[in-house]
Amino acid sequence: MNPGLVVKLRPAGPWRSGPDSGARNRVDPIYHSDSVYAAVTAAMSTLGRREEWLDATARNPQGPAVRFSSCFPFLGEFDFVVPPRSIWPPSAGAGVSAAKVRWKSARFIPLPLVAALLGGQPLHEEQWTVDGASECLLPVGRLGPFRSGVRWNAAVDRLTGAAERHSTACIEFRRDAGVWAIVSFTDEDAHARWSEAVRGGLRLLADSGFGGERSCGWGRCTEPEFVEGTLPDMILPDRTALSIETLATENSELPPAGEPGVTSHWLLSLFTPGPQDTVDWKRGNYTVLARGGRVESQAGFGKRKKQLQMVAEGSVLVAGDTIRGMAPDVAPDGFAHPVFRAGFALSIPLPPQVTA
Repeated sequence: MNPGLVVKLRPAGPWRSGPDSGARNRVDPIYHSDSVYAAVTAAMSTLGRREEWLDATARNPQGPAVRFSSCFPFLGEFDFVVPPRSIWPPSAGAGVSAAKVRWKSARFIPLPLVAALLGGQPLHEEQWTVDGASECLLPVGRLGPFRSGVRWNAAVDRLTGAAERHSTACIEFRRDAGVWAIVSFTDEDAHARWSEAVRGGLRLLADSGFGGERSCGWGRCTEPEFVEGTLPDMILPDRTALSIETLATENSELPPAGEPGVTSHWLLSLFTPGPQDTVDWKRGNYTVLARGGRVESQAGFGKRKKQLQMVAEGSVLVAGDTIRGMAPDVAPDGFAHPVFRAGFALSIPLPPQVTA
């Protein structure tokens, strides 16, 4: 059990999280955990706590005192999440059919549905639909939390008057929608030391903006909302009473009940395995993505970071009781200082698989 914090951000305008390809005409609906960490680190620098923050997180040999999940969408009372790949899409054996609802096209599902699926409850097709614009699974009749849009701008040369028109993709949220994320503290001491600082950093970022095109006013939010609690119960309550007897997909191999020292970890963040992580890569159900981007530093603004393959959100890893992750240096060769990419695991343990 770890102290936790759920953060809700309500964008006051367009929001941009660039895709892995860097294409300006596309946008990623997930603001990934490594970007959240980088943004909070920049805020800590403004607040005068950068070195102390790095010592407690990226440079801490004992593991980070604070971890962040990626940002997922919410709509009113519905908090959406990338479901565990071991149970999504639901198989025919779970009492559902793909005849009416294309479950596979839903990238995000309501958080309570994860516990329901793990508890063996069937999905009723007539109650659900997939919103194509947001890839969210929604109750029939509800609109999605966001849609992708394109905004046009023109760069004007003040000397010659020449103008160059260009477009940038963004996410446009409904009035009652936004993004939410989880903050996990290692223990009560880390919570006491960093809770207020993290809140202050997120408030600063809400004013200055998250993601791309901040100079145009994008990425700004209203006052963040914070909910205190403990993890993993804030995300997956009563998990010891759950069963996934019929919901594991055919291509996943999860530990059976009673296998000592082995846990299935549902990732809510990006993950880079560290030397202390004992992951069984022949089991589980996971996918990876490439993360790149450019440096934001006075020492070399705009230089390309080294590309890194990271395990994606929603992956289920079979490992020891805990997985930690690491923050490798992805600065260009010869750069003036390290540039850390946070691959710290924020994961939720899943109940063991019940076998016949």
